[in-house]
Amino acid sequence: MKPDASPKRFLDEAKSLACIHCGLCLSSCPTYLETGNENDSPRGRIYLMRALQDGRVELAGAAVRHIDLCLGCRACEAVCPSGVQYGDLLEHTREHIEKHYRRPAFQTFLRRVAIEKIFPFPRRLKLALLPVKLIRALRLEKLLPRFAREAVSLVPNKMREAPLPEFSPAVNGPTRDRTGFISGCVMSVMFGDTNAASVRLLNKAGYDVVTPRNQGCCGALYAHSGQLELARECARRNIAIFESQRVSTVVINAAGCGSTLKEYGALLRDDPKWAQRAREFSARVRDLTEVLSPAPKSTGRTGSGDAKITYHDACHLAHPQHITEPPRNLVRAIAGGNFVELPEADVCCGSAGSYNLTEPAMAERLRRRKIENILKTGAKTVVTTNPGCILQIQAGLREVGAEVEVVHIADYLDRGAGRADR
Repeated sequence: MKPDASPKRFLDEAKSLACIHCGLCLSSCPTYLETGNENDSPRGRIYLMRALQDGRVELAGAAVRHIDLCLGCRACEAVCPSGVQYGDLLEHTREHIEKHYRRPAFQTFLRRVAIEKIFPFPRRLKLALLPVKLIRALRLEKLLPRFAREAVSLVPNKMREAPLPEFSPAVNGPTRDRTGFISGCVMSVMFGDTNAASVRLLNKAGYDVVTPRNQGCCGALYAHSGQLELARECARRNIAIFESQRVSTVVINAAGCGSTLKEYGALLRDDPKWAQRAREFSARVRDLTEVLSPAPKSTGRTGSGDAKITYHDACHLAHPQHITEPPRNLVRAIAGGNFVELPEADVCCGSAGSYNLTEPAMAERLRRRKIENILKTGAKTVVTTNPGCILQIQAGLREVGAEVEVVHIADYLDRGAGRADR
């Protein structure tokens, strides 16, 4: 495809020019750490984005490949002295690519059908996982091609569904507030008991919890892959639903979803009917660890003896949301002196939404890096805040035969609260 004689303007010019190419982002970028290729760094990709917009680089395989290889972890934003809004630039570039670049048939099927038509819909996801259960029951994994084998390895051995009541009242004292709860797509199918634990923790903290049954996907998967109009449709639906519940806050226990929910205001900024409502909704969104911090009292460790506990920063909690201390404080309150810091705790594990399906080679490299760092700590439990991270790290630990538990922070805290009650 030749450069467009009159290229379409898809980037905010001021935002793209904010990058001063200082290079401070390089040591924070997971793909640059692995490849050492400037095109796989944030500043290199911004240069490519601008070149695509100006028509200086053709929208072809090489340029698209470097954009595709970005995890969207936004670690670069956390260290950028110029405040570059890299996530916004990336999403609009990916939207441009999806509209104007023709992908190979398999990539198109994987992205548009296998992922975007299944993952955001819990019922479809449950149906899609039935063959995985059968394959495992018959122990047929070794007969699968490598790509399918790696995808199957990410699915947890036990699906933990636990439907939530639409209303769950506060316990143990006066009601502090009325909050809405986002049950999520993957969370509701694979981590239902984690959702139940989250609601119990909120109830014990004094919150009445409303979980609307008609809520939908937050739109994160669509936004990160460049399907921004689909993401906007998700945003409008959820805003309307939670407005009708008259809640003062909306709580989410999945970091990737939370990042998108907090950015509905930016997502709908050009929609005059929804812009203000979106800003007001986003202002009410809280991660579970924000609501529960400071930590509740605990009787002590959830593990046995002197087993060490470590914490992995989910990218979209640490970087776009800048939430790193509240979850650590909550874990330390239970683990005490058994808590150990994880080297490169905020470097992406390679999950990144559906990245480990669309870019399995790089995802595997990053997972291996994460597993090596976990094993260095000697920890027997890894706590984190995102379902994708849990699945990715669990698969990596199984691969090396390490007996290390990976647990969502809600389950970890609920376990500790249960011990305290007893």
